Formats: sequence, structure tokens, C-alpha cells
Amino acid sequence: MSTILSLESNITEIKGIGPKKAEAFGRLGIFCIGDFLRNYPREYEDMRNVKLIAGLKDGEKAVVEGTVVFNALGRGYGRKRTLHLSVLDKSAKMEVLFFMAGFMAKQFKNGSKYRFFGKVKVENGSVTMFHPSYEPADSDLETGILPVYSSTRGLSQKDLRRVSKQALLLAADYPEQLPLDVIEKAKLAPIAFALENIHYPTDTDAYKAARYRLVFEELFDLRFALKLSASRFGFGRQGVSFKKGDFSPFIKSLGYNLTSAQERALREIESDMNSELAMNRLLQGDVGSGKTIIAEAALYKAVKAGYQGVFMAPTEILASQHFESFTKDFEAFDINIGYLSGSLGAKDKREVLEKLKSGEIDILIGTHALISGNVEFRKLGLAITDEQHRFGVNQRKKLGDKGDNPDVLVMTATPIPRTLAVVLYSDLDISIIDELPPGRQAIITNRFNEQNRDSAYDKLLSEIEKGRQAYIVAPFIEDSESLQGYSAESLYEEFTRTYPGIKAGLLHGEMKQAEKDECMRAFSAGEISVLISTVVIEVGINVPNATVMLIENAERFGLAQLHQLRGRVGRGCEQSYCFLVLGDESEIALSRAEIMCQSRDGFYIAEKDLELRGPGELFGYRQHGLPQLQLADPVKHSSVLKLASDMADLLYENDPEQSNPDNKVFYDRIYKDYVNSDKLVL
Repeated sequence: MSTILSLESNITEIKGIGPKKAEAFGRLGIFCIGDFLRNYPREYEDMRNVKLIAGLKDGEKAVVEGTVVFNALGRGYGRKRTLHLSVLDKSAKMEVLFFMAGFMAKQFKNGSKYRFFGKVKVENGSVTMFHPSYEPADSDLETGILPVYSSTRGLSQKDLRRVSKQALLLAADYPEQLPLDVIEKAKLAPIAFALENIHYPTDTDAYKAARYRLVFEELFDLRFALKLSASRFGFGRQGVSFKKGDFSPFIKSLGYNLTSAQERALREIESDMNSELAMNRLLQGDVGSGKTIIAEAALYKAVKAGYQGVFMAPTEILASQHFESFTKDFEAFDINIGYLSGSLGAKDKREVLEKLKSGEIDILIGTHALISGNVEFRKLGLAITDEQHRFGVNQRKKLGDKGDNPDVLVMTATPIPRTLAVVLYSDLDISIIDELPPGRQAIITNRFNEQNRDSAYDKLLSEIEKGRQAYIVAPFIEDSESLQGYSAESLYEEFTRTYPGIKAGLLHGEMKQAEKDECMRAFSAGEISVLISTVVIEVGINVPNATVMLIENAERFGLAQLHQLRGRVGRGCEQSYCFLVLGDESEIALSRAEIMCQSRDGFYIAEKDLELRGPGELFGYRQHGLPQLQLADPVKHSSVLKLASDMADLLYENDPEQSNPDNKVFYDRIYKDYVNSDKLVL
């Protein structure tokens, strides 16, 4: 008896998907059949026309069917080795090159025919296809325009397409997600049509209509969620006035002058804090621009006006570093600093909580532990969140709820271009620190490729020999058959095998928080010389002895994120370096690298990011605290963003309590996907 499938059916109910493959799907966030409908393809393979090798043009993506006549692994170790094939059809011969392919050699037999799809390079009469998808020519080949999905270890495109086809059979059952009047006014395709044609487009027009619908929906959802976020944080409500407090004594104690940008930000914050209305301000400044001193000044003012302050950091190591610096900076002012984290012992934690409740602690610094239910302030007046994009709306709201509508200041080191901030942060007051303190050494940034990659490592090793430390960053946690590039795991294996005398550590997002904290603590303490990581280290760790940031497959990162990563070094008095290793020397990759080599101005880099990057990269890594946008690009789709924003604002104004029953499906989804899930982290 066959099982009747629904959108809620577990993917294991699909033939061929067992527990191991289900676990792999889980890593992609896909648990039931309906989840896959929102797992959009990252690109497409046009399998409609098989081309002859002799007719291929440089730079095109094409389908080629030919016989493998040569098969050999290149130099290297294990999975890192390249695989070289010679493929012959009736017109000519081409080379096929696979990277990170030590495991693939046995998948091709000389004399057998295969179908390849990939990008080709034609130079001086020779044709090379890089890391294509492939299938034996005698298998049941798919035709038409085929989706290519982001994958993970243990899943092939066949597995992914098998689930997508099953999910698409149920697309007609997928409930409409947007208010009907919005669909009508914006002239959007129905959701079922959009989902069917984003996965398997019937033609170009259908694809465009599907993509437009889904891009609009992402931007509409985002804008409405931002409106809800603003309303939940007390904008325009009665707040705390700190007129009795004064920055001056603290500023004079610093022993140096603030930059003009710091002074401007301080005046804006002072105006907010003196007001009777609650402050809700974003302090935006480049790495090393001096945001923390401004935060300290604001906390000083709050304490001297008779209130308590709280400062929340995303990691224990960063929170403890702030605790040490705050204690030193406030030493002369009779201000008591407390520290709270999950790893604090029960006795110490109890003592901190008692002192906080009695008012003996003036400023509490800590991690997520600050929002626990047993944390009570006597009189909280100012709540500050550092590296704000690491915290969700609900987390920050819980922190603010510890007081009676306290002033709120959130800080970010990611420069967001003003053109974009106007739309995304229209309900937040923004202070910008757009200059660095004088005297900071510029980080020397150099570009490398696969051919001279060893030179980058030689330079890194020379710094290690001097007693310095270094970061190596990879775009992926683990190797993938479908994604070309280095993984943190494979780099760690390679480095520890090649340089057994150098202590290295591995850090990535799938590790337990305690493991991540311990790894960062060991690196901060100098127990680890080289930290091999994914982008989890873009914020939250300050190691002045680290002088090298080496980024593998730098072409896979947006400019803004490259700049964030570079900001992890250059924090001490020694000369620091950033090495960008490109696996793909495309025009846009070279342009990015050149900008990084020439400039350290985060705002200039952010503006260039808007001009150069491909769709979604600015937001694809959530570096700005936004939920991931799969299809929408707020700059490329600026006209759609404007329309979606206007319509979302109108919906909110007409129904501020979200009580219209006609829009219940939409409201329920927004609260589930954004508000209650903490996906929105602005």
C-alpha cells in the first residue's frame, strides 16, 4: 500500500531517502517535503542542446558528450588532489579538471562515454572544462533546464532533484503566503506557479514571473518584519532622561582626543539620552574606529545619572575582554563592574545576581546569560549590544525588558552604505563613525592564486616564527562534491599534516558553543598559533598578537565580509597582513581583490560592494544582521524593494495590530519565521 504524501511528510517517506541522506538534508534545513519548495536552485543546467567540443566558446557553459581517454590524479594529498580527464568527441578533444577530487578517480573509466556540463575555457585552441557536473551517457539522462541546488556531504544532485520533483507534485497545495490585495496590486504570480517555475522553468517568461514574485515576497516580508521590530522596541515611547549625567570627566581621563566622528556620535547619543523619549540608536563604525569608548561614555553618563547599565557581547572571550578593559577604564570613577556568563560558577553567579539586584553593581557585562530570567536589575537605564547582528530581536528585547523602557544602543562594525541604510534602517536613528584614530598601521593586503598559494603560507609561517599568530579562513566547513573550494576541515588536516610542529586549532559553526569558546580562549591565550576557521571569527575575538589573516577562496566572500575578516588582525603594534588566495580569477574576483589591496576604508569598500558583487552576496552571510535572502538583492532589485517597502508600510499602517482575518496566513508566517524564531537579528 503506497503512502499518501503531503507537504508535511518527512522526506524519508520518499523512496531512496534513508536516515543518512535525511541527516544530510537536515544540514540544509530540509526535514519535510514542503521545506524543499523554498530551497531554491542556485543555478541551472541547460541540458537541451549537446554541443561539439570544436564549437565551444571561451567562458560559456555547455553540455558535452564524449569518451574519457585519459584519467589521472594530480599532485597533493587525499581529497585535495586534482583530477585530470581527457575527453574526446567526434569533433575534438578537451581537458576536464576537477578540484578537491582525490575521491573521484574511480568514478571514470577510460573508454566509457559521459555527459559533462560546465564552464569552458578556450585558449590557443585548447579547451578546458572546470569542475563540471557529469553522468554516464548510458544512464537515464535528464533533459531540459535542470535546477542545481546547494548541497552538502552525502547528497548528489540526483538526490536533490528526486526530492524537488516529489515536492513539486504538491506545489498546488502550498498555501498563498501574501495578502490577496498585495498580490493583485503588485501583479504577482500565484505562489504555486512561482514555486513550480523557480525549480523547473517551462520557459524564460515563466521563470521571470516566478522570480519576480519570490523576490518581491522576500523584500515585502523583510520590510514588514522590520516594522514589527521597530514597534516592539518602544520607538517614540516615554523613556529615561539622563540629564544629570555628564560625559566630560570620563572623556578627559582618556589621555587622548576623540576623532571628530566620535565626537559627532557622542553628541547624537547625548541628545537622545537627555531626551524624555527612549533612545533606539544604531552606532555604526568600522573595525577599530572607537565604538567601545563611545559605549563606555554612554554607560558612564547613565551611572552618574543614578541608573545601571548593561553591555552584552556575543562570545565569552569578547565579554571577558570588555570586562577587563571596562574595569581598567572606570577604575578612577568609583564605578563597580560586574561580569556574568554561562560558565561562571554557581557561587560567583549568585553573588553577582545579588549585587546587581541591590544596585551594588553599576554596569554588568556578559553574554546571552544576561537575558536569563533570574537576572534582575535595581534600576536599569541603558542597554548596549555589541556586534548587534549576532543577536536576535527577541534576545535584545529580553535585555531591554530588564528595565522600564531603558535607552537602547546597538553597535555594529559592518559599514552599511547610506543608500541602503535609508531603506533598511528607516525606523532606527543611526550614528556613524567614519574615520579611524590617527597612527594605526595599515594592514598590508596581498593577492595570491592557486599557482603561488605556497608563497602566502611561507609568509604566514615567517610570522609564526616571530612568535605571532595567524588565522586561516575557508568558505566551507566540510568538502562538498558540488561546491568548489577549500573547507576548514580539509585545511586543518592539510596544515597539521604538513606542519606538525605548529599548534593549530579548528573552529566552525557546527561545533558546540562550549567547544567554540574554548578554542577561541586557547587562541587568545597564545596556546594555539594558527586558527583555521570559517567566517564565525569575523567578529567576537580580539587577539593583538595575531598578525596574519589568510583567506582561501576569497572570491567566495563579498567585499564587506572580506573587510570584516581583515579587521581581526592589525589590533596590536606589529605590522599585520591580509592574504587573499583566489581559487577563481574571474574579473569580479580580481576587482574585489584589487579594491581590498588598495583601500582600508570600510565605507568605501561597502559602496564598491554594491557595485561589484553578485545577487545576494551582501546579505548571503547575514553579516548585516538580516535573514538570508535567497533570491532578492536589495540594490539590484531597488525598484522592487521600493514597491515592496511602500506596500508593507501601508499594510502595517492600515492594520497595526495585525487583526485583519483576511491576512491571518501572512501574519502567522511572519511571526513564525521572523518574530518568534529570532531569524530577524536587527
